[in-house]
Formats: sequence, C-alpha cells, structure tokens
Amino acid sequence: MPVKPEISFENLEVAFASKTDAELKKMYYIFATMNSNLAVKLGIKLADLAFALRLPVNGIMKSTMFGHFCGGESIQDCQKSVDKLAEFNVKTILDYSVEGKGDEASYDATKAEILKTIERSAGDANIPFAVFKVTGLGDYKIMTKIQEGKKLNNSEQEAFEKLEQRVDELCAAAHRVGTKILIDAEDSWYQDTLEVLVYRAMEKYNKETCVVYNTYQMYRHDMLQRLQEAHQLALEKGYFLGAKLVRGAYMEKERDRAAKKGYISPIQPDKFSTDRDYNAGINYCLNNIETIALVSGSHNEESNLMLTELLASKGLPEKDERVYFAQLYGMSDNISFNLADAGYNVVKYVPYGPVEKVMPYLSRRAEENTSVAGQSSREFELIKKEIARRKSLKY
Repeated sequence: MPVKPEISFENLEVAFASKTDAELKKMYYIFATMNSNLAVKLGIKLADLAFALRLPVNGIMKSTMFGHFCGGESIQDCQKSVDKLAEFNVKTILDYSVEGKGDEASYDATKAEILKTIERSAGDANIPFAVFKVTGLGDYKIMTKIQEGKKLNNSEQEAFEKLEQRVDELCAAAHRVGTKILIDAEDSWYQDTLEVLVYRAMEKYNKETCVVYNTYQMYRHDMLQRLQEAHQLALEKGYFLGAKLVRGAYMEKERDRAAKKGYISPIQPDKFSTDRDYNAGINYCLNNIETIALVSGSHNEESNLMLTELLASKGLPEKDERVYFAQLYGMSDNISFNLADAGYNVVKYVPYGPVEKVMPYLSRRAEENTSVAGQSSREFELIKKEIARRKSLKY
C-alpha cells in the first residue's frame, strides 16, 4: 500500500524560507494593496498614466509590483532569481512577457527573444522549460478567420505561413538543445487553429520523448474531452502528448464575446465544474503516464495535494520527470516551496521584459489576485502569519 505523502501547505517556515524580513515586509504591503479592488484599479490607471506621460517611475515599479512578480528586464537580470529559487530546489521557466505590437517586425523580435530563452535553458537543469504565446508570433485575426472557415487573401496567407515557420522554428530549437517548450492556451475563437500548429509540432518532435506541450484550460466545459481526444490522436500517430493543465485566464472575456455574438459560452457553469474537470484531467494524465507528460499549472492547494497522492498511489517517484508542478513567480510560495522541499519537480514562471512593456502582464496579475475568490486574502493572511511567527521567535 503506497504511503500517503506527508506535506502541508501551512508550513510557513518552508514557504518563506527564501525571504528576508525586509522582503517579507515588502510582500505584506504589496498584497495588502492587492487585497483592495479599488486600490488595484486606481494603481493600474496611475501606472499606465505615468508611463504614458514618460514619468520616471521605473524605480518605484522595480521596488514594488515589478520587483515582486518579475525576474528583471532581461534574461541576465533573471539570473539572481534563478539562483535563489534553485537554492530551494525550485526550477525556473523564463517567460518573456512583452506583448507584441502586431506587426511582422515585432513577431520576429519576439521569436528571437524566445530563441534566447531556449538557448539559455539548454543544459541547465534549473531551467527545464521554455514558453511562448502564439499571438506573440502572428496575427490572431488571421487565426480567427481560419477557424471560422473563411478564405485568406494572399497577404494573410503569407503572414500565416510566417507564423507557422516561427512556431516550428522554436519547437525545433527546443528539440535540438534538449529542452522542453510550453505553448500557452489563448482565446477559444482561434484556439483550434493554434492547436493545429501545436499538434503538428508534437508529431515532429515528441517521438522519442516529450518536448512540446499544449495547454488545456479546464474552465472550458469541452476541455476534458479535448484532452482525451488529443491523447487518442497522439497514440494513433505515435508521439507523446505534452499536457499543461490550467484552470484558465480569460473567463470574463470569453463570456462577454459569447453573449455579444449569440453563441453558447465555452466556460463552465460554475467553479465546482472547473475544479472537477481539472482534477479529472490530472487523473487522466496520471492514468496514462506512459504516453503523457504532465505540467500541473495550479495555485489550488487541493489539486496540488491530490496530484501528490496520485503519484504515491501509482508508486511513482516524487521526481518523476514526466510530472511537474508549476506556479507563477511571486505567488503561492506556500505551495511551490513546500512541494519542492518534499522532493517534487516544481517550476516557477519568472516573467521578464522592460518595465513599461510588462505592465499588461502585471495588470492581469493584480486583477486576477483580486478576482479569484480569496486568492489575495489567502496570500496576505499567510504573510501576516509568517511575520507574527518570526516575531515570536525573537522574544
């Protein structure tokens, strides 16, 4: 009978072991601010205005939101974060979080930067994955047109072929240097087009081991079935399925568009259904671990605990290279650091890029922390408890 893993996400000494008292105090003020919807909305507007007016606010951002949620402005800047995380057995995904301008030059520039993250990952056990968004490499409007079954004109066809080439070039580079690459999920109205490119890359590069991973947003009511169908396709064509599971990040946007255009929303009816399908998804992946490699991208304590129990029940080692836990840098350290301390494979997404260009990413993080029920409050309460625990040790 497998032994149930002994792990607690309440172990704050482990959760915040990487933080000095000063860093913990800074976290306190950041999450205290994010605990207020009004403060978040006002702060985002003020920051956007400051950058629009070219005010010298980079230093303020680096000492607050940017400094907490991002690794730096460049790959080199992120090295300090990579090293610090590695001290606690937490690995890094370098996540270039700059949104493109929507022209061919910006798509090429993004591809070049992602190639640098792939090269940086090569041979470094502390950076086992690279990652990219397909919309950083090509026009989502063209992908939408394809998904709607509309014919492309010559210039659109040429642009789409360039997008195809960029995606393939990145996946080929990851395969060549021996790293793994995650491809983010995006909006449902062009996700099908995106996945054609992803599965084509899997068929080319996932023959011997898992290199390319698709992302499955389980807040979509059809996503569990899509995951299972993708696995069947992989079995038929003889390649490994790389599956990163997340709950999802575009819920309101998806519902609004569905209501506006008069089609059935792809979003689950409630949180219970999302949680149910997420957990069913990781169960499915573990039941087919010989042909599926899993990255569980979750800030949900129950789902993370469940995955540790599934590994134990199947007699799989904590360090099984086919299973990774993933969280965002600056969030849910109680999950990441306790899992890593218990010997599991854990990665943090470490975003980077010029401060003003990473603002859209930071805005989403702030808004998500306030919109996800209890997320910001949970983080804030844990920080307060750790500050109190440390104070008690001094007296």
